[in-house]
Amino acid sequence: MAQEYVVLLHGDERVWAEADEAARAAAYAAHGRFMELCAERGHTVTGGAELAPAATSLLVRVTGAEGSPVVTDGPFLETVEQLGGYYQIATDDVRDLARLAAELLLGPEDGTVEIRPVVTGGEADATAAEVAARATADA
Repeated sequence: MAQEYVVLLHGDERVWAEADEAARAAAYAAHGRFMELCAERGHTVTGGAELAPAATSLLVRVTGAEGSPVVTDGPFLETVEQLGGYYQIATDDVRDLARLAAELLLGPEDGTVEIRPVVTGGEADATAAEVAARATADA
């Protein structure tokens, strides 16, 4: 059974905001080609979306051990790269998927692609147990 991965697309939102129509069309074409190549090479795209700019987001934080939730507008990060979109893909060959994902960085878009396994079913229980064991060992 294929492992599910999330392909996270990080980049400088300013580049996209300042891109002309030709650059945007080229970027969308690159994404279309990426999806075609995934299908041709046995990677199943099961989901994904382009995200609105980070400034449109809400952040929820709890400060201190007994703090109340605080909701603020948009991130105020010290990095120019923001999460701009994602794909969810099932594959048996994550290395090939990584080679395909690198193609998304060769066009007008600039940034980083992060590929992370999705935790499913019994893995979630095992992961929680591993985290708890490490926390206990560190204490």
